[in-house]
Amino acid sequence: MSVFRSIIFSAVVVGIIVGAIITVAHQFGTVPLILKAEVYEHSAKPAIEPSAAAHEDASHDHDMAAWKPEDGLPRNLFTGAANILTAIGFSLLLAGIYALRGHPVTWREGVLWGLAGFAIFTVAPSLGLPPELPGVPAAPLGARQMWWIATAAATASGLSLFVFWRSITATLLGLCLIVSPHLIGAPQLAVTHTDVPDALSHQFVIAVTLTSFVFWVLLGSLTSIAYRRFSVR
Repeated sequence: MSVFRSIIFSAVVVGIIVGAIITVAHQFGTVPLILKAEVYEHSAKPAIEPSAAAHEDASHDHDMAAWKPEDGLPRNLFTGAANILTAIGFSLLLAGIYALRGHPVTWREGVLWGLAGFAIFTVAPSLGLPPELPGVPAAPLGARQMWWIATAAATASGLSLFVFWRSITATLLGLCLIVSPHLIGAPQLAVTHTDVPDALSHQFVIAVTLTSFVFWVLLGSLTSIAYRRFSVR
């Protein structure tokens, strides 16, 4: 089988498996916390008396978020589909890296690549922008997305310098890259108020982090196994 087909086949198979597992994990970990937070979010809305400008912004936001899956099976199906697509996308990235390595990647090495993904896409961004429940105020989405992408890119570049260019200069440069987004700081609101309890938010951060850890460990190891099997056919 060609390298391209091996990458595609392994990513699709692993993405479906890992996405399904993580969807089940979400049902027991993050989803109950989200549903609890939505109760606080909905109960707080009638108490808010927006000004004219705020009312216009709220109407715009309502138009932007007018549609969402219904609770129950439709919502779970959309969540599962999103998890599978996300897993396929990241598995494609890992399989491409394994192909570029030029030698078979064992499942143990795959776990290390998965841990690197966990550090890049979960740990580093979460230090400035921890996972947030519904009803928790946050800075504008565009600013948060830009900081998240910059942080992930800087962390990936810094780790690459640590691993592939083992010198004092590379280590110092890598450290500067990893730290720089946090020195700049993530976008935050000056004043925040929420009815969502802090304890619930802390539980959500822990649940998301643990689920992401499982996601990346499974993705790294299973992608290495699948790619090795498909590439020898």
